[in-house]
Amino acid sequence: MQGLSERQYAARVGLSRGAVQKAKEAGRLVLHPDGSIDAEASDTRRAETTDPSKSRAAPKPPATGKSKLKPVPEAAVSAVGDTLKEQGMAAPAVGGSTTFLQAKTANEVLKAQERRIRLQKLKGDLVDKARAETLIFRLAREERDAWVIWPARVAALMASELAATLGEGITVEAAVMQKVLEAHVRAQLDSLAEIRSGLG
Repeated sequence: MQGLSERQYAARVGLSRGAVQKAKEAGRLVLHPDGSIDAEASDTRRAETTDPSKSRAAPKPPATGKSKLKPVPEAAVSAVGDTLKEQGMAAPAVGGSTTFLQAKTANEVLKAQERRIRLQKLKGDLVDKARAETLIFRLAREERDAWVIWPARVAALMASELAATLGEGITVEAAVMQKVLEAHVRAQLDSLAEIRSGLG
């Protein structure tokens, strides 16, 4: 079957011969065994592989009347809308279709945000969340342990100082003082745990 030459196909689709040659080299055209161009099949392949933002002419409707475009998942459409809203831009209406320009803008915004985060990590402005949580947990555990052993370390000293302050004839037992301090520390740790659980 005889197809079109590069020149004929270029005139048919409104492109330069050089652009047709580039499309041919990139495998975006369908060729007959004799090397001529299958116009209908090439139009379909070019429509599937061409970025609409780089197309000079408006795309032709399919000859069969059926759309060859695959449906876009709802999650992708809502992600585009969320990204545009975060940047204060117009987002597609709920249930409305997303334009290619909106999707491309959202993609560029996300790429810029990703690059900013990567740069902040390189500068040391951002740290790994899991590592930070591990370090904070270890620090909190060490602080808790220090508070837990504190009453046993200071109870005898505090009991003797308190007895000396109150005067002769009054004794304060170290074991009683330790129990009082332990109760105080326990109450403080419980209140800190409540605050942490409220924040988490």
